[in-house]
Amino acid sequence: MDNTEAEAKQPKGDQQQGDEEEGPPPGWQSIPPQASAPQQPLHLSSEMAQMVCGSCRQLLSYPRGTLLAKCSCCETVNFVLEAHQVGVVKCDSCTVLLMYPYGAPSVKCSSCHFVTEIGEHNRRPPWSVQQGQPTPPNVVH
Repeated sequence: MDNTEAEAKQPKGDQQQGDEEEGPPPGWQSIPPQASAPQQPLHLSSEMAQMVCGSCRQLLSYPRGTLLAKCSCCETVNFVLEAHQVGVVKCDSCTVLLMYPYGAPSVKCSSCHFVTEIGEHNRRPPWSVQQGQPTPPNVVH
Protein backbone atom coordinates (compact mmCIF):
# COMPACT_ATOMS: atom_id res chain seq x y z
CA MET A 1 0.00 0.00 0.00
CA ASP A 2 1.55 3.36 -0.96
CA ASN A 3 1.10 6.70 0.87
CA THR A 4 -1.81 7.95 -1.26
CA GLU A 5 -3.79 4.79 -0.58
CA ALA A 6 -3.04 5.01 3.16
CA GLU A 7 -4.18 8.65 3.22
CA ALA A 8 -7.35 7.75 1.34
CA LYS A 9 -8.20 5.04 3.88
CA GLN A 10 -7.76 7.39 6.90
CA PRO A 11 -11.03 8.65 8.33
CA LYS A 12 -11.84 12.16 7.12
CA GLY A 13 -11.66 13.66 10.65
CA ASP A 14 -8.02 12.56 11.08
CA GLN A 15 -7.01 14.32 7.84
CA GLN A 16 -8.59 17.59 8.94
CA GLN A 17 -6.82 17.56 12.29
CA GLY A 18 -3.41 17.49 10.62
CA ASP A 19 -4.30 20.24 8.12
CA GLU A 20 -5.90 22.74 10.51
CA GLU A 21 -3.86 25.36 12.34
CA GLU A 22 -4.37 25.49 16.05
CA GLY A 23 -6.14 28.66 17.05
CA PRO A 24 -9.12 30.02 18.89
CA PRO A 25 -12.45 28.24 18.55
CA PRO A 26 -15.00 29.58 16.05
CA GLY A 27 -16.77 32.69 17.28
CA TRP A 28 -13.99 33.59 19.72
CA GLN A 29 -13.28 37.30 20.07
CA SER A 30 -10.47 39.03 21.85
CA ILE A 31 -11.74 41.18 24.70
CA PRO A 32 -9.36 43.95 25.74
CA PRO A 33 -8.41 43.82 29.42
CA GLN A 34 -10.37 46.12 31.68
CA ALA A 35 -8.49 49.14 32.90
CA SER A 36 -7.21 48.30 36.35
CA ALA A 37 -6.91 50.78 39.16
CA PRO A 38 -3.69 52.77 38.92
CA GLN A 39 -0.89 51.17 40.88
CA GLN A 40 0.83 54.49 41.43
CA PRO A 41 -0.30 56.95 44.09
CA LEU A 42 -2.75 59.54 42.79
CA HIS A 43 -0.53 62.43 43.89
CA LEU A 44 2.03 61.78 41.13
CA SER A 45 3.11 64.85 39.26
CA SER A 46 4.64 65.20 35.85
CA GLU A 47 7.90 66.04 37.63
CA MET A 48 10.58 63.39 37.19
CA ALA A 49 13.10 62.14 39.74
CA GLN A 50 16.26 60.05 39.41
CA MET A 51 18.08 57.38 41.35
CA VAL A 52 20.87 54.88 40.80
CA CYS A 53 19.89 51.21 40.45
CA GLY A 54 21.00 49.31 43.54
CA SER A 55 22.13 46.37 41.42
CA CYS A 56 23.78 47.59 38.19
CA ARG A 57 24.22 51.29 39.09
CA GLN A 58 22.33 52.45 35.99
CA LEU A 59 20.72 55.89 36.34
CA LEU A 60 16.92 55.50 36.54
CA SER A 61 14.32 58.19 35.86
CA TYR A 62 10.81 57.84 37.25
CA PRO A 63 7.78 60.04 38.05
CA ARG A 64 8.18 61.73 41.43
CA GLY A 65 6.06 59.95 44.06
CA THR A 66 6.68 56.46 42.68
CA LEU A 67 7.29 53.79 45.33
CA LEU A 68 9.11 51.23 43.14
CA ALA A 69 11.28 51.77 40.05
CA LYS A 70 12.18 48.82 37.80
CA CYS A 71 15.56 49.03 36.08
CA SER A 72 15.25 48.55 32.32
CA CYS A 73 18.83 47.28 32.19
CA CYS A 74 18.90 44.50 34.83
CA GLU A 75 15.15 44.25 35.70
CA THR A 76 15.82 44.87 39.42
CA VAL A 77 12.90 46.47 41.25
CA ASN A 78 14.30 49.32 43.35
CA PHE A 79 12.57 50.74 46.42
CA VAL A 80 12.34 54.51 46.00
CA LEU A 81 12.98 56.68 49.04
CA GLU A 82 12.08 60.35 49.27
CA ALA A 83 14.78 62.76 50.45
CA HIS A 84 13.36 62.91 54.01
CA GLN A 85 13.60 59.10 54.24
CA VAL A 86 17.32 58.91 53.40
CA GLY A 87 20.20 58.99 55.88
CA VAL A 88 23.86 59.45 54.97
CA VAL A 89 27.01 58.16 56.66
CA LYS A 90 30.65 57.64 55.68
CA CYS A 91 31.82 54.04 55.39
CA ASP A 92 33.98 53.17 58.43
CA SER A 93 36.41 51.34 56.13
CA CYS A 94 36.83 53.26 52.85
CA THR A 95 35.09 56.58 53.81
CA VAL A 96 32.81 56.61 50.76
CA LEU A 97 29.55 58.47 51.47
CA LEU A 98 26.69 55.99 51.85
CA MET A 99 22.95 56.63 51.66
CA TYR A 100 20.54 54.34 53.49
CA PRO A 101 16.90 54.21 54.63
CA TYR A 102 16.79 56.68 57.52
CA GLY A 103 16.53 54.83 60.83
CA ALA A 104 18.36 51.67 59.68
CA PRO A 105 20.75 50.19 62.29
CA SER A 106 23.55 49.58 59.76
CA VAL A 107 24.47 49.95 56.10
CA LYS A 108 26.68 47.78 53.87
CA CYS A 109 29.13 49.63 51.63
CA SER A 110 28.60 48.96 47.93
CA SER A 111 32.31 49.57 47.25
CA CYS A 112 34.20 47.58 49.91
CA HIS A 113 31.25 45.59 51.41
CA PHE A 114 32.09 46.71 54.96
CA VAL A 115 29.07 46.97 57.28
CA THR A 116 28.96 50.32 59.09
CA GLU A 117 26.85 50.49 62.25
CA ILE A 118 24.65 53.59 62.50
CA GLY A 119 24.80 55.15 65.95
CA GLU A 120 24.81 58.50 67.72
CA HIS A 121 28.48 59.00 66.81
CA ASN A 122 27.83 59.03 63.05
CA ARG A 123 24.08 59.63 62.63
CA ARG A 124 23.29 62.68 60.53
CA PRO A 125 19.98 64.39 59.86
CA PRO A 126 18.01 63.13 56.85
CA TRP A 127 19.36 64.20 53.45
CA SER A 128 16.47 66.63 52.93
CA VAL A 129 17.36 68.50 56.15
CA GLN A 130 21.00 68.73 55.08
CA GLN A 131 19.86 70.20 51.76
CA GLY A 132 17.66 72.75 53.52
CA GLN A 133 14.35 71.15 52.51
CA PRO A 134 11.65 70.90 55.17
CA THR A 135 10.64 67.46 56.38
CA PRO A 136 6.95 66.71 55.71
CA PRO A 137 4.85 67.20 58.88
CA ASN A 138 3.43 63.64 58.98
CA VAL A 139 6.84 61.92 59.06
CA VAL A 140 7.82 60.12 62.25
CA HIS A 141 11.55 59.98 63.07
